[in-house]
Amino acid sequence: MTKEEIIEQRKRVSRTTISKAVFPQTTNHHDTLFGGTALQWMDEVSFIAATRFSRQKIVTVSSDKIDFKHSVPAGTLVELTAEVIEVGRTSLKVEVNVLVESMYLDGQEKAITGYFTFVAIDDDKKPTAILPKEFIGD
Repeated sequence: MTKEEIIEQRKRVSRTTISKAVFPQTTNHHDTLFGGTALQWMDEVSFIAATRFSRQKIVTVSSDKIDFKHSVPAGTLVELTAEVIEVGRTSLKVEVNVLVESMYLDGQEKAITGYFTFVAIDDDKKPTAILPKEFIGD
């Protein structure tokens, strides 16, 4: 397989989805999902996707362009989906979408989108290749 085919295969393997319920302890004074909680959940699901992609030790280095399209009310369900969208030598970028749905009605609506960048690190906490040699044969 070519390096590009391996990257596409790793992207498919790494797609991650997590579902959560928006309970009162996760909401703010407007009875909507607290933004900090949403960001924590997004960082978690993006970390899982990045780890599945690289199978390396990784750290979050940035979160970019977090768009809150609309509020997420208490008593709803959210589905967080993470997908690797860019791969560099030592880093990768993950797109996360948060979909909201009623507990009692069908259908979902995109509420939040964000991007998270991760860097692979070695045992000395120095950047290292995002794809291990066993994946790319180099």
